[in-house]
Amino acid sequence: MKRNTLLLILPLLALGASVRAVSPEPKLNVLFIAADDLNADLGCYGHPLVKTPNLDRLAARGVRFDRAYCQYPLCNPSRSSVMTGRRPDTTRVINNGPHFRQVLPDAVALPQLFRQHGYFTARVGKMYHAGVPMEIGADGMDDPASWDHVVNPRGRDKDQEDALVNFTPHRSLGSCLCYEMADGTSEEQTDGRVATEAIKLLEQHRDRPFFLGVGFYRPHSPHLAPRKFFESYPLESIPAPCGPPGDLKDIPPVAQFITPPNWGATEQQQREVIRGYYACVSFMDEQLGKVLSALDRLKLADTTIVVFWGDHGYLLGLHGQWMKTMLFEGAARVPLVIAGRGVARGKPCARTVELLDLYPTLVDICGLPPPPDLEGKSLRPLLVNPEAQWARPAFTQVVRLTDKRRPVGRSVRTERWRYTEWQDGKLGSELYDHDSDPNEFANLAQDPQHAAVVAELKALLRRMRR
Repeated sequence: MKRNTLLLILPLLALGASVRAVSPEPKLNVLFIAADDLNADLGCYGHPLVKTPNLDRLAARGVRFDRAYCQYPLCNPSRSSVMTGRRPDTTRVINNGPHFRQVLPDAVALPQLFRQHGYFTARVGKMYHAGVPMEIGADGMDDPASWDHVVNPRGRDKDQEDALVNFTPHRSLGSCLCYEMADGTSEEQTDGRVATEAIKLLEQHRDRPFFLGVGFYRPHSPHLAPRKFFESYPLESIPAPCGPPGDLKDIPPVAQFITPPNWGATEQQQREVIRGYYACVSFMDEQLGKVLSALDRLKLADTTIVVFWGDHGYLLGLHGQWMKTMLFEGAARVPLVIAGRGVARGKPCARTVELLDLYPTLVDICGLPPPPDLEGKSLRPLLVNPEAQWARPAFTQVVRLTDKRRPVGRSVRTERWRYTEWQDGKLGSELYDHDSDPNEFANLAQDPQHAAVVAELKALLRRMRR
């Protein structure tokens, strides 16, 4: 009797072992971290001054994209493109006013898709557009369909804006040359509270699949951070922006957002503002580190895809220009780091990629069905092999809303070249060779020796508009 029972049990045990062997791995979580107005002046990108040990730590665990670009160098258009997976020509969002659902009411946004497939989705801080600093502590232009839970932190920085050193008082605080060495601790600042609330959500929802959006507000102007971060950048160590004589002569006027150059700020004032920006970068990095450490402490790192991205770049005086809404490399290029299961560790990727690619990448990695109308491409092959073949350029566009003609600028970036046309070239064009001119000081668009390159890149721009 015992022998017969054993004979019956053994096949069942074998069957159970077989089922366990082929059972699918648990769903991957997504930790989707954005920084506001962050350029690539970062430690892991080779900057000699800026201290970002926590982003460097994340890059050592994943793939750092050295040529990643936004689709529009302004917060709302860029974030709308990221979250819908569609270009600004499709979303029709070209400034910080309209919501993408005015044109695409039925679009399935990135976190919304995860929510539809059983994930807990939450946002802490700025994911969709919110005016900084005006809408700190408020929803801004959020998308309720995307989230199960939202948190809008507000720190003491919002109440200390009257102490700012402001060199352009005629401009709004979100678009001015200003800074403040803040009193108090990191935890009391808005981004400190973003980190605290994000960690709470990780702790509360660690046992079910989640998509957690963590949106830091810095280094967006006003450049306000605790004093210790300013002290880590002695003013004498900050070089002033510089360029060759006559730098602006070959740049179309429409390409220049700021006139007069630097809004008339002195060299000393420019250095002080750059110092404030770098202080905010390091402050944000400290908060990032707290979230990443919590991920490790909760043993979630192996089951979570971490994406760190900036919504667009930020110029710090190059060509006499500051901030965004321009098509120079510094405004279009963004930091992008992806880490997690199945991702190469500590590898840089030199291929040209777009923030538009994040939506198809995440649904691909997590095994979700993508909407049929995404306009980017999954970066998964590059996450496995950062040196894989990749023939896609990156496109960035802007509308110069300060000009009554509302001219459109369109730019294409390959691994070597940046080519830009303003109003289909009627208002000027630009060609820069990044192999020899990474700061874009020499416009080669009218050089007959580069006519074939211009023709090739023109064709790519036309493809973007089809």
